[in-house]
Amino acid sequence: MSATEPVRDGAATTEPLRDEPFEAEVLEREIVHDGKVWDVVRETFLYNGEPIVREYVDHTGAVAILAMDDDERVLLIRQYRHPIRTRDWEIPAGLLDDDGEGPLEGAKRELAEEADIAADTWHVLAEYTNSPGGSNETVRVYLARGISDVDAFERTAEEADIEVRWVSLDEALNAVLARDIQNPSTVIGVMAAALEKARGWTGLAPADTPWPRHPALGDGTW
Repeated sequence: MSATEPVRDGAATTEPLRDEPFEAEVLEREIVHDGKVWDVVRETFLYNGEPIVREYVDHTGAVAILAMDDDERVLLIRQYRHPIRTRDWEIPAGLLDDDGEGPLEGAKRELAEEADIAADTWHVLAEYTNSPGGSNETVRVYLARGISDVDAFERTAEEADIEVRWVSLDEALNAVLARDIQNPSTVIGVMAAALEKARGWTGLAPADTPWPRHPALGDGTW
């Protein structure tokens, strides 16, 4: 089957429902914007026999942490996000922009820096591509349990007035379903946690599970 032949409903029912890796031949690549946090690139690639030009954000990738205490409360932080002019409720998260730092180490660092806590038990809860039509950003969401306090970090800029709040998983889920919380890592993390809890936490993956879809960390063989 070629890329130009659409699969009609029911034609591939024996195949597992899974994304398919595909590497189009890149004919040309240039950096349109060399940014402070991430770059914008323009690529010309060959697909279905014709060259196509697309621009996208070349992202470092990120991790997010749904921290849960012994009472199954979820930790949320509220901070200012300038592009959307909102102080939104989020689970702790951060970029993987430190050279040599693995995703789990990055998640532990972000949890300490943004919420002044650590966790003994870690699992992969979810993964997602944030905006696949315009960015190669991938995000891994961890479930962190066995919570303890660490020394407070000195926070600056948008993080200087972070507000920390522990809420029940049900309260967080209700806020997501009411569209009162719209941060993507929080929406996906909370909904995944609610489903996992209902299923007895049987779908969690080990914290050190390879991350092949990450554009820098993965090998593309998934």
